Parts: sequence; structure tokens; C-alpha cells
Amino acid sequence: MYKRLSALMFPITALLLVGALVWGYQENQEKNSILIKAENQYQRAFHDLSYHVEQLHGELGNTLAVNSTSSNMHRKGLVNVWRLTSEAQNEINQLPLTLLPFSKTEEFLSKISNFSYKAAVRDFTKKPLTDNEIGNLKALYKNSGEISKDLQDVQHKVITNRLRWMDVESALATEDKAEDNTIIDGFKTVDKRVAAYPELDYGPSVASIYDKRSVKKLGGKPVTAEDVKRKALKFAELGGNANVEVKENGKGTEWASYTATVTSQKHQQPISMDFTVEGGLLISYNDNRSVGPAQVPMKQAVANAGTFLQQKGYPDMTAVSADRYDNLGNLTFVTSRDGVLIYPEKITVRVGLDNGEATGFQASDYVRERQEKRQIPKPGMTLAAARKMLHPEFKEMYNRLALIENEDAEEVLTYEFGGRINGSQYRIYLNAADGHEETVEEIRTSSGAQDK
Repeated sequence: MYKRLSALMFPITALLLVGALVWGYQENQEKNSILIKAENQYQRAFHDLSYHVEQLHGELGNTLAVNSTSSNMHRKGLVNVWRLTSEAQNEINQLPLTLLPFSKTEEFLSKISNFSYKAAVRDFTKKPLTDNEIGNLKALYKNSGEISKDLQDVQHKVITNRLRWMDVESALATEDKAEDNTIIDGFKTVDKRVAAYPELDYGPSVASIYDKRSVKKLGGKPVTAEDVKRKALKFAELGGNANVEVKENGKGTEWASYTATVTSQKHQQPISMDFTVEGGLLISYNDNRSVGPAQVPMKQAVANAGTFLQQKGYPDMTAVSADRYDNLGNLTFVTSRDGVLIYPEKITVRVGLDNGEATGFQASDYVRERQEKRQIPKPGMTLAAARKMLHPEFKEMYNRLALIENEDAEEVLTYEFGGRINGSQYRIYLNAADGHEETVEEIRTSSGAQDK
């Protein structure tokens, strides 16, 4: 019996063993294939990065080599600089450097990219490169040459010693011998070099991209937790029996603020509000109540939101867009003064469409950009003259004067035209001084606001 059983089980066991060995071999082959593929991708990205940084250095040199009046060559060179920095940024993102401090180099490339793009797209016949911008290009030429040399040194070691990027990924993930890894050391050297470079003045258009908009810029007398408690009770309007808890956020940092949470038996859910420490200004409000099925039309929601803002101390606000998401309406309001919409002074209001009451708003832009005595220039051209600058097929639905912030972080007065072309609806902002296009926005969903 045992012999028969052994004779039956032996081939089955052998078959299973062979199957396991074959499966294990295939799994190992697939794993190795994936590792080889990843290694090849890392190697390609790294060598492309080294190549593009070298090309960037050369293109900056070419741009500086031509006469200062060669606007066409300057534009061509800056476009190429923008393209090459974008390529380099993309290649950095493909490398396993998430755990490695390389932020200074990434920021350096980002600033070169934004600087070159914003300079290249402007009209050099009206705004040629300034002495400061030429100085920036000279500094960037020198710095990029040093970075390129450092990367080439790492590249030489990678090729000579047949170093693997998979080892870098493993070292960063496990922190095992990370300090002895040649590639890691090389990238740390590059980042330290970049961190030591003096900060360049790229101008307001680039600086605005990296502006942290600290609440400390607001000024005003710092408020206490008790001050915030009183402000929260007044804004919530839930009566004297309401309870308020105040928490300070980011104490000692430039983002210091207070969060006030108001609870009351009269209200089913707590209401939370955020206030700046400097001046005690309300920057957000959130009523956490449950919102039922929609019964209020968007037009009524816009009117209710306008009334809410007026009652809460935000006068002269005009709705410029309204979007519906299920049973909520998200509405954008800006200040209106002397017939001009001031877009930097923006408040977003959320309305529950079950009863049409505001359930929250975000006023950080309004708080930081509000100016009681903002100077609004007069239009330099008539509405009729500006209208002639539009595309002949543009079907105008409305027009109005609007103060906006352009790509150079400058406030400019524009004629805002709303209308349709090519089957879509757009807002086109033409500079009110000379009629050139400042910006164009496609309106994907908009109803109930004053886009008409």
C-alpha cells in the first residue's frame, strides 16, 4: 500500500517542485527585467539632465554674445533657455531624489525658467532687456557653467565605476551608507553650491510667483485670543449662550493665525473661523451644517450671498462668477468702485442651495489686497476703440471696466469683454491704455452671476 502511495505521490511532488522552480525562475526574471528597466530609465534621465544643463550654459552664452539691440536673437535664446530648463526640471523629477535635499537646485532652475519665459514673451521693441536683466543672464551663465561641471564630474564617476541608480534609491530609502554614495554626494555638492549663490533680482513678475504672501505683511496691531473670541461670537450671531474655543496656529512663524470654533445648542454643527494675528482680520468662515437637497435657484443664491457680505461688513461687492456643485453654489465676488471691478479684492462664498444661506467663505485675497485709497487710472482709449481690437467673430455679451493683476504682477485697468467664439464662452481682458490682450479666460461653467 505504501509503495503504491509513494509511487503515486512521488511524480506529483516532483511535478510540483519543478513547477515551483519554474515559477520562481519566471518571477525572478520578471523582477530583474523591471529593475533593469528602472535602472535604464534613471540612467537616461541623469545623462539627459547633464546634457541639458550643459546646453543651458551654452544657450545663455549665445544670448549674451549678440548685440544688446538684437531683440530677435534675445527672444530666440530666451525661448531656448526656457525649453532647456523645463527639460532639466522634468529629468530631475524622473530621478529617485525625493528623499535627497535638492530643492535649491530645483528652485534655481524654476526661477531661470520663469524669468526666461516672461522675458521672451514680451515685446522687446517696447521693453528691451534691462541692464539688470543682462546682469542676471551673466550671473546665470557663470552659475550654470559651475553646475554643469559638477554634474559632468558625477557623470564621469557613474560611467567609470559603473555606478547604479538603484543603489541610490535603496540607500535613500533605508539610509544605509547614504553618506558614502558617490551619486548622492555629488548631488548634495551641487545643491550646496546653488544655495551659496546670491539671490538675483528677477523683477516683480517672477518674484510674485514665489511670494509667500505672509500675513505679517498686513500690519496692524496683534490681537489676543480673547479679542478673537469676541469677534467670532459677533460674526456667528448665535447668541450669548454660544461657546467659543480659540486655538493659535503657527505661533512665532510668519503664518501665525487663530482658529475659533463656535458651538451652540441653537445650531446643529460647529462653526469655525480663521483670523489673522496681525489685525485680527477674518480670512475664512465655515458652517459645518449638513446641506439638504437643492431647492433654491442660483440667481437667488447670488442675491443671498451679496446680502450676507453686506451685512457682515463687506460693502460694494459684485458677483463675477457662479458655479454649482450638487447642492452647493460657489460664488466669486469682487469689490466694485466707481464702475470698476477690482479683481484682486476677491471673496469666494459658498451657499447651501437647500435654503439659500451662506455656509462659508474664503477672504484671504480680499484681506491681503484690500486698499481703501487704491488709485484707479482712467482709460486711455474709448470702449469703441477697444472693441475694434477683438476678433471679428467674437460675439460680445457684455463689457465692463476691470482692474486686474497681469503676468508682471502689476495692476492694470482693462476692458473686460464677455462673449462667445468657436462654440465656447470667454472673458477677454484688453488693456484700457493701448488695447493689447492682458489675459483670456475660458468660462467652462457659469450661471447666475453677472456674466451677461
